[in-house]
Amino acid sequence: MTIPESGAADAASGHDRPAGTRTPLSYGLFAVLVVTYLAIIQGGGMLMKALVEVGDDPMTTTKGVVITMVIPLGVALAFVYGAAAVLGRLRPVLRDDRPVSRWVIVVPVIFVVCILLAIDYGALSEKTGGYIVVLLLATQLVGWGEEGMFRGLGVTTLREHGLTEGKVALWSSLIFGVVHLSNAVGRGANAIPQALIVSLAGYFFYLTRRRAGTNAVNSVIHGLFDFSLLTGTAILVDQGAYLGSLAGILAYVVTGVVLLARRHHIDPSRP
Repeated sequence: MTIPESGAADAASGHDRPAGTRTPLSYGLFAVLVVTYLAIIQGGGMLMKALVEVGDDPMTTTKGVVITMVIPLGVALAFVYGAAAVLGRLRPVLRDDRPVSRWVIVVPVIFVVCILLAIDYGALSEKTGGYIVVLLLATQLVGWGEEGMFRGLGVTTLREHGLTEGKVALWSSLIFGVVHLSNAVGRGANAIPQALIVSLAGYFFYLTRRRAGTNAVNSVIHGLFDFSLLTGTAILVDQGAYLGSLAGILAYVVTGVVLLARRHHIDPSRP
């Protein structure tokens, strides 16, 4: 992962210091918030499966998606933004005042194009309209919840502790990847490569947040990206290989190459 070397410029301009005299959110409290968020999702999903019969492939039915995804993810989302509001961090979670160069718009554009290519329209055509809406809702809950926790509260916490923006990008992305190791509960060792890939995705979403100036754009794109990948891997019984899934890989490769080539021009020039 290539992180913009913007620390010196940020320090000189005072951009690494939070506005006002707010006491920084402690790393310990942030860790508690992250663990609680994960517990709601993982524990909630298992609890709902135990309470309600959803079959062996819950992702293939509307009821299964609602029970195993929408309900626990909805509770987790409420927890994230409720915590942000109680802690007085709702505005910095939702807004970002650290702009990047205008050309960085290519990051979300690449992801949107790859999302459109990756959606398995054939598989979706075999499902009901209600199922498609519910799956879209579930993946948006993932996007808004994870972006609110890691690009919202996570980035805000790191900035409040005075880290340079380069370190904020690095550590928020790594934390995002590491917590996905919790998926080992259901996926075993397959969660390890996923965590590495997710760290890279975290950096892309971080740049999207800064370019948009809001946490909304990266949240929506995150959810749609997950939706596109799920349509090609999880919505039909005995679903075979789907070539469109390569578009998801393409999003990482193309974005990574562009950012590597332009890594010294990510932050706007300063006089």
